[in-house]
Amino acid sequence: MMPTALSSILLNTMTLTDLVGTLAAVLTTISFMPQALHTFRTKDVRGISLGMYSTFTLGVALWLVYGLLLEAWPVVIANCVTLALASAILVMKLRYR
Repeated sequence: MMPTALSSILLNTMTLTDLVGTLAAVLTTISFMPQALHTFRTKDVRGISLGMYSTFTLGVALWLVYGLLLEAWPVVIANCVTLALASAILVMKLRYR
């Protein structure tokens, strides 16, 4: 459980919507990390679909634009990180296939 002062500050500065959005952004970004780390370490891209990763990367870029338009910072930050990782994997897929 969080200390009372910290929980009070968080509850006063973040709405429930912000908390849910931030948690969703953190979890979806973290879930992407094992694949990204594995690909960076091994440079093994045989199991990665070029079509899927191209579509995924474009989708993440559009989520980033959406977040910017709404000024939804959890969406923006998470999609910046995910876009960087997805783009790097996509470049590796093109380079090491």
